[in-house]
Formats: sequence, structure tokens, C-alpha cells
Amino acid sequence: MEASFWHDRWQSNRIAFHLDEANPLLVHYFSRLQLSAGRRVFVPLCGKTRDIGWLLTQGYSVVGAELVETAVVQLFAELGVEPTVHEYGPLKHYQAPAVDVWVGDVLELTPALLGEVDAVYDRAALVALPEHMRPAYARQMHRLAAGVPQLLVSYHYDQNALAGPPFSVSDHEVQRYYGDAYQLSPLARFDIPGGLKGKTPAEETLWLLEPK
Repeated sequence: MEASFWHDRWQSNRIAFHLDEANPLLVHYFSRLQLSAGRRVFVPLCGKTRDIGWLLTQGYSVVGAELVETAVVQLFAELGVEPTVHEYGPLKHYQAPAVDVWVGDVLELTPALLGEVDAVYDRAALVALPEHMRPAYARQMHRLAAGVPQLLVSYHYDQNALAGPPFSVSDHEVQRYYGDAYQLSPLARFDIPGGLKGKTPAEETLWLLEPK
């Protein structure tokens, strides 16, 4: 998936993937990560998700990564906070109390820049990437957040019936990317009412990844 695809989506406001409220799966299952207040949650490819605002109201600190700067500008505007902005090579860093976001290619992010995180919430990152890009992303997540629990959303449907994103990611593929380092448990699995984008039957799964 070329970067221009996402820049065009945000420029033309074709962001049907953006929810107007916090994801109910996050709200219902976040406690399974067993994080105490003040812990730091990493949200890759975060866009301007309302999930960040919800995490902040629950007393957590949030760090995000996002390719499109427009999304990050809108995120901070909707949070009602004025960030400071600094450049670090190919990345920009937007920072405010309890929330900071790295703008640019998540594969350029280093553990030193990201800092310590206590959990990962991946609702829209793995599934946003076509199959040939997912292995590199998974390796980067192991590098950035080794040894911390994750909540991960995947979709499964006939990829021939609908072009992603979100892309279909099978259980076997999730196991291949994360099974060596994590115990994988499906917390919720259900058919999407009306199908994905109203075009094809699809199943959504929320995974809990617990470090082995």
C-alpha cells in the first residue's frame, strides 16, 4: 500500500474507517490487558481515533504512530490540546501531556524514539497493510514492543470479493506473525452485520496477545 493512498484518503475525507466513538471492543475488553492507571499504550497507525481520547479519560498515557500528518493535526484539535512539534529525521513528533504521536512511516520509528510502552492496541494497523507488507510490520512491532501484551483486531473474508483495506488476515497468519512470542487468545469473534462495507460476508476477531 503506497503512502499516497492514505494521503489521498485523508485529503478527500474518505475515512469511513474512522469511528465517531471509541471502539466498543476496546471499551469492553481493555481491562484484559491488566494495566494500572498511568501506563503507556502504543496505538500504531492511529489516525485521529476516538480510542485515544477514551484511553486518556481512563487515566492512561498514549503514544501513537501515524503516516498522515493531517490526521494527527485533527486528532489534537479534537482532543482540545495544543501540541509541541519537533522533527527527528524523517519523523515528526507531536507531543502534549499524556499523549504523543510520531508522524511518518512506522517502520522508521526506533525503540529509542518510541520509548517504553506497556501495551499495544492495534485496531487498524495490521489490517491496513496488504499481505506483502505485513511481515515487515510484524517484525517492527516485535522490535518496538517486545514483551508487552497486545489487543489486535483482524478481519477474515474472501479477499477476491473485495479489495482492502481493511485486508483479510487469517488466524493462521496472525499465528505466524505472533505465535512464537505470544500466547494468542480470541476474546471476541463475530460476523459483521451486513458484511464488510455491505459487500461481502466477513468475520471480525479481537485477539489478546500475552507474552510467553
